[in-house]
Amino acid sequence: MDHLTVLLPLTGLLFQILSSFCIDPELPYPITCETRGADLSEDGLLVGCPAGCLLRRTSVFGTNVYAAVSSVCGAAVHSGLLGTSGGTVRLKRLQGRHGYRGSSSHGVQSQSLSHWISSFSLSKPVSIPLELTSKTSEISPGSVSAAQPAKKSVKKALMGGNKDCQADIAVVMDSSTNIGQRRFNLQKNFIAKLAAALKVGATGPHVGLIQASDSPKTEFLLTNFTHPKDLLFAIRQTTYLGGNANTGKALLHAAQSIFSSELGARRGHPRVLLALVDGWPSDDVERAATFARDSGINVFIVSVAKASPEELSMVPDRNFSRKAVCKDNGFFSYSIPSWFNAAKHTRALSTRLCSLDQLLCSKTCYNSVHIGFLIDGSSSVGYVNFQLVLDFLVGIARSFDISDVGAHIGAVQFTYDQRLEFGMFDNDNKEDAIDALRRISYMSGGTSTGSAINYAVHNLFRPAARGRNFLIVVTDGQSYDDVRGPATAAHSQGVTIFSVGVAWAPLELLRVMSSEPKDTHTFFTRDFSGLSDFIQPVVHNICTDYSHNN
Repeated sequence: MDHLTVLLPLTGLLFQILSSFCIDPELPYPITCETRGADLSEDGLLVGCPAGCLLRRTSVFGTNVYAAVSSVCGAAVHSGLLGTSGGTVRLKRLQGRHGYRGSSSHGVQSQSLSHWISSFSLSKPVSIPLELTSKTSEISPGSVSAAQPAKKSVKKALMGGNKDCQADIAVVMDSSTNIGQRRFNLQKNFIAKLAAALKVGATGPHVGLIQASDSPKTEFLLTNFTHPKDLLFAIRQTTYLGGNANTGKALLHAAQSIFSSELGARRGHPRVLLALVDGWPSDDVERAATFARDSGINVFIVSVAKASPEELSMVPDRNFSRKAVCKDNGFFSYSIPSWFNAAKHTRALSTRLCSLDQLLCSKTCYNSVHIGFLIDGSSSVGYVNFQLVLDFLVGIARSFDISDVGAHIGAVQFTYDQRLEFGMFDNDNKEDAIDALRRISYMSGGTSTGSAINYAVHNLFRPAARGRNFLIVVTDGQSYDDVRGPATAAHSQGVTIFSVGVAWAPLELLRVMSSEPKDTHTFFTRDFSGLSDFIQPVVHNICTDYSHNN
């Protein structure tokens, strides 16, 4: 039976599967205009960009060397490697750096960026194969297993699972000779009980399983089993491998493949990599863990039966756990004395895995901020210009991972009165949120910006850590009421205000409303058509504020 066809439709997505498992790096991996360097984990990957990316307002940061948060296709156009018709480029992953320089090139304006954790550069491939060759059949057994579902047929529950724990969790289990068959069975029992405590389900957490041995082996993917009974059966069917405890290899394999959207990882959901280590790993885990952290994956290490004092001389790196976890603050490390009493720890561990606000490695500005839009609907704006304002706000919204567990947006329109267009948590995906923005109808009336700020703060935002709540005010004129008091109150409540003025909006009024530093939170253009130029600077400054406060 062709297991690839069980997992994914063959047409179109076969290239992505082959690329994910490094079968033939010369096959172009199709991406969209919005795909960022950070979304692609493989170094040297050949990617195919669609036509028309020059016409899309993609986010690009840097020149020649680009911050990983940049659009790959946008950077390819900026560097002159591609034009309007798209094509293929090769991506080289690089370390993060300081001082990405913005520039205008080939019709794309790249932005400056002070620092980012990883980078990439692009080059034009020398030649591009037109068809699959015989090499595509040379797949190692370990690679094939990664693309296979477990033998039992997949049932998908329509509902179910812990809706408050919508995390994607990949478990790396120890299958080394050191653990032995008996403790391996106890480990399987522990994983089964942990899955039950997590309350896995279609609308709750998803679990995948990888074995660490000489070579990593994927037992099942995140979406193979979303019904608890099927998942428990698949765990029990897992067979012992033996060999070395190459936990580092397994961590890297999981980080590079399990969390790809093509294999079922959910966009905007926290990603967790839980490694169970019996004694100590046989290989280095630091490089793999660094890659996982840079990819936004929360690495947990559960150490069972730690090395005894007389065994410590055999441990290659006594601090492997501290180097592997997402953050060395005690939260991501867990110690269990023995497999024989491990089951009693499942509830405490599941609570940690479901503490979404503490999963620091998956928290970025793109999936963690709450953005309110305060829209001037006064008579001076006019219907045509009002549509340009909505286009501007849609452009900002598209830059964020809006979901029920990710970023959120809400909108208020104001004249003399205020109207809540939709709340911060009314739309749980990007498409619905953007549709809601597009459907806002123009009010027409006067301009009372101060009372509108008060209304927006009280009706859009919930209390959050500083750097999470943002209010973008778009106005074209003088307010008829005081804005200083409401703006000061909003700042004191942790709401960061960006003021965007058009036409006759007084610059002094805009700066009064804006958060500090005023220069990075205040924007002005004479014409409504100029709003589109502010999309990327506003997004960039939101992310800068978030990074400084989290």
